[in-house]
Amino acid sequence: MNIVITGASKGIGYAIAEIFAANGHHLVLTSKTPAALETAVAALSKEFPAVQIESMPADLSLQKEVTAFANWCLEKTEPTILINNAGYFLPGKLQDEAAGQLQDQLNTNLFSAYHLTRALLPSMLTRKSGHIFNICSIASLDAYEHGGAYSISKFALLGFSKNLRLELKDKGIKVTAVFPGAVFTNSWAGSGVDPKRIMESSDIAKMIYAATQLSAQAVVEDIVMRPQLGDL
Repeated sequence: MNIVITGASKGIGYAIAEIFAANGHHLVLTSKTPAALETAVAALSKEFPAVQIESMPADLSLQKEVTAFANWCLEKTEPTILINNAGYFLPGKLQDEAAGQLQDQLNTNLFSAYHLTRALLPSMLTRKSGHIFNICSIASLDAYEHGGAYSISKFALLGFSKNLRLELKDKGIKVTAVFPGAVFTNSWAGSGVDPKRIMESSDIAKMIYAATQLSAQAVVEDIVMRPQLGDL
């Protein structure tokens, strides 16, 4: 299978790339930071030398860069699985957030997935097969303190996922929304939180990979994951 992963240089995105590489799949990766992406590809190539790994840095908050990456992807391969993982968290309260914070969060957390999916979808529709994963968040399901614009953007990503599922269910294309709670990634470094208190990136990757192993007539619509002791 040909696996397109955004935000693939670290954290959940890297863990997803790692599990698909471990199972011999062709990877097409992107991340906003060229140096981090190069480091990730080098590490994956060293660990899985037999796997074909291609990469292109792109800032997917910018539609022109989404388009450039999508065109490059289609030149390289026919996407089998698309994992819309690019995104970031800015805490805040709606009344106190900086001007433009909602737009920034929407551009990265929603529109990157929206535009990239629309660009790659025709290839899947032609083949009548494919699987799209949108990495939402527990913040897509419930409002929480200091969620602000981030939570709004993740609620919107869930709405996008639900509409995709409805439109594509009779086209042979699966759609899965993933709702991780707290996961120990670089964003938690220095926070003082015990890594054993929250989930590992590999936990999310394992569930995503498992969802790709079902028969054509079955789909996991939602994957909700929380730390065993609950949300922080």
